[in-house]
Amino acid sequence: MVKKIKILVFSLLFISCNKSNDISEKTSSDSLSYYMNVVNSNNLSDQKKIIALDKSYLFINNLKNTKKNRDTLFSIMLNYYNLKQWKKYTKTADKLFKYSLSNNDSINLAKFYRYRGSYYKREELFDSSFYYYLKAEKIYLKKNDNDNYGVVLLNKGIVQYFVGDYLGSELSLSKAYYIFKESNDKNKLYGTLNQLGLVYNELKEYERAADSHLKALEIVKNYDLQSEENQEAVCYNNLGYLFLKQKKYNEAIKNFEKALNDKNIIIEDPELYSNLIDNLAYCRLKINYFSQLPGLFIEALNIRKKSNSYTEIVGSYIHLSEYYQKVNDINSAIKYSNEALRVARESKIPVNIVLALKQASIVDDKNASAYTDDYIRISDSLQIIERNSKDRFARIALETDELRKEKDGLVEQNRDILNYFMGTMAFVGVLFFMRAQRARRRELALTQAQQRANEELYKLIISQQNKLDEGKVFEKNRIAKELHDGVLGRMFGLRLNLDGLNKRTDEEAVQERLRYLEELKTIEQDLREISHELSREKFVLINNFVAIVNGLLEEQTKVNPAKLTATIGENIDWDKLSNTTKINLYRILQESLQNINKYANANIIKVDFKKDKKGNLILNIVDDGEGYDVKMKSKGIGMKNMVDRTHESDGTIEIKSEKDKGTQVLVVVPLEHKTIKV
Repeated sequence: MVKKIKILVFSLLFISCNKSNDISEKTSSDSLSYYMNVVNSNNLSDQKKIIALDKSYLFINNLKNTKKNRDTLFSIMLNYYNLKQWKKYTKTADKLFKYSLSNNDSINLAKFYRYRGSYYKREELFDSSFYYYLKAEKIYLKKNDNDNYGVVLLNKGIVQYFVGDYLGSELSLSKAYYIFKESNDKNKLYGTLNQLGLVYNELKEYERAADSHLKALEIVKNYDLQSEENQEAVCYNNLGYLFLKQKKYNEAIKNFEKALNDKNIIIEDPELYSNLIDNLAYCRLKINYFSQLPGLFIEALNIRKKSNSYTEIVGSYIHLSEYYQKVNDINSAIKYSNEALRVARESKIPVNIVLALKQASIVDDKNASAYTDDYIRISDSLQIIERNSKDRFARIALETDELRKEKDGLVEQNRDILNYFMGTMAFVGVLFFMRAQRARRRELALTQAQQRANEELYKLIISQQNKLDEGKVFEKNRIAKELHDGVLGRMFGLRLNLDGLNKRTDEEAVQERLRYLEELKTIEQDLREISHELSREKFVLINNFVAIVNGLLEEQTKVNPAKLTATIGENIDWDKLSNTTKINLYRILQESLQNINKYANANIIKVDFKKDKKGNLILNIVDDGEGYDVKMKSKGIGMKNMVDRTHESDGTIEIKSEKDKGTQVLVVVPLEHKTIKV
């Protein structure tokens, strides 16, 4: 028979209390110490404390990692723990661990391990809880901090009890008992004795269990430890359960009734009260004394339903089923056994399911065979799990010791490696320096080569510009001569002749005027042709850079069979573009085309020069080649030069590419004449 026992489990956390303060925005000195004083105030709601803690955490993030600040960070963590702010507790605890580890602060590391163990114990992750308690235990033992060492042993013993490692729990609790026996903290001594009694009860060492519970009760009475936690009633409940397990039901009833003499229990601790009346009713059932039955069972069940405690609810339903079985009301017995099985399966707790199946197989003859098969199967699995649980903590402790020894060995090995490393450091350093020097020389040579290439291109543009200037002067002189010797002379002759005809009105004069008008039309056509020649000259002058670009594009069509489409906007004023920017754009286009030829395997290439609405010049180069992952591929010197040239021209460059989706190079430079640093 498995019964729910009221177990006094000490969290043993330290809660600071100070002067009362209300939270307000402190405009004069919004300091960490101010908010921590607010947190430690007595007369403050939990919500206001949480607000002050949040401000304290934000403030401490901006402070240095000092011992004082780590202690304050621990205080923030502890308050989050006590206020059950688990996400904030975890975040603060992780920061404390990081800060403490980086400064080898073993005291705060031990605090972190201890409360992380308590957190996992609350979450019923007992393996993790045991692991962190074990790490805290080793630090406190090394520091000879007996008080905290005893607290960790007590909590570790409770975790071992929960997983059925009763021998391990007895060892941990016995160590804690001898520590607290010499201390003045009788609450911890009471808690240790009470837990030891529960362990001895499970080990069927009933005399030692009774001795422990009686000592715990004696301490409560002698040192007046009775509080709202109802320590005296807890002791009587545990003593009663001890006698119940030994089937000494009358002795058990006496202890349960002593506990129930405290009429405040139902208000202060409904869970303890429900356990007491349920245990009392069960003992009366066993001795065929049906006073207040099944009323006590039903009262306990209703209290347990409010707390939604699956294990206790299953126990109540089983006891009700046993009661109705005993009074030969089989239908009610089956009804409550089915309810017990339903709640047990909802809880997904194997022990609950096993107990419910056992009762169902007893009262329900029709389905007894199926219930018995399930009972045996789950019981076998449960025994395997329990057996593994008993060995698991020993393995964790052993692995922890082995890791520590391995760490010590690695420290020694690291010393040898460090000596060897220091011996070879100078040699490696020299090699690295020489290699770096060679790399610098190669980079310098490449930079110089690029500079020479830029100078050659610059000279080419200047030469082209000079030739165009010479042609422009020649054309100006030629057009001036045409105008002076041709058009102006003919117009002068026409003017004189027309002046002479103004005095005549005969038919011959009319015909002469018509002939001179035709001559004027001829002169008009000559002027139009001269104007067209001037326009063509301006187009040639503007497109000297365009001619060089077209030459590069023509060379591209010769070396690569891909279809090349080029568009150069007619609204671009190339005179506004500096020669340095023209060089840079030419080199970027040249590098992009070379990359396409080497790697892209493209079928289509598009090159566009255009002007955007903001007055910028845009160079867009697109291919439909193989592409590459821009994030994965490292930037070579060619790509780096493209970026540098764009920045040199006060522009931006964007390179987009995906595997099998081609590549796009988009360059944007201001279309204004600026002095660019080279």
